[in-house]
Amino acid sequence: MKYNKTITLKNGMECCLRNGTEKDGQAVFENFNLTHGQTDFLLSYPDENSFDAAQEGRFLEEKSASKNEAEILALVDGRVVGTAGIEAVGKKHKVCHRAELGIGIAREFWGVGIGQALLAACIECAREAGYVQLELNVVSENERAISMYKKAGFVEYGRNPKGFRSRISGFQEVIYMRLEL
Repeated sequence: MKYNKTITLKNGMECCLRNGTEKDGQAVFENFNLTHGQTDFLLSYPDENSFDAAQEGRFLEEKSASKNEAEILALVDGRVVGTAGIEAVGKKHKVCHRAELGIGIAREFWGVGIGQALLAACIECAREAGYVQLELNVVSENERAISMYKKAGFVEYGRNPKGFRSRISGFQEVIYMRLEL
């Protein structure tokens, strides 16, 4: 899906939100490894990255060409500082109305509005793609993210007390949230 918007962040800086392309592969690969090493709230660790830079570029190009999936980059001063994406839960009739959401932002850019902007962009893309429901998982200790999701209209529909097994803190409770579009 195509997306392109420039916003002004809370700190006065401009941030370009746009879909990723093949040429962004290296920058997104580096951002993934950075963000996944900066917090224990994301699904994986940097050493579990299943893509190299070239594969990341192909993935971004596929999402850019897709009619119902997207990977949106947040760039500040030309640098990728965050990513967010929507992905179909499945192609089968019984689940094709649902999409999943994921967001990752470099720690130095937390709290300036990038998360909210990426979330809004993903919601917009999900609606445009015709999804009826957008879903996400969030670690229960990630209070800032939960608050942001609730403000956007997401509601909790379940919990898994052993949803993640952290290398740092042991089991983490995962909250399942959804937004009706």
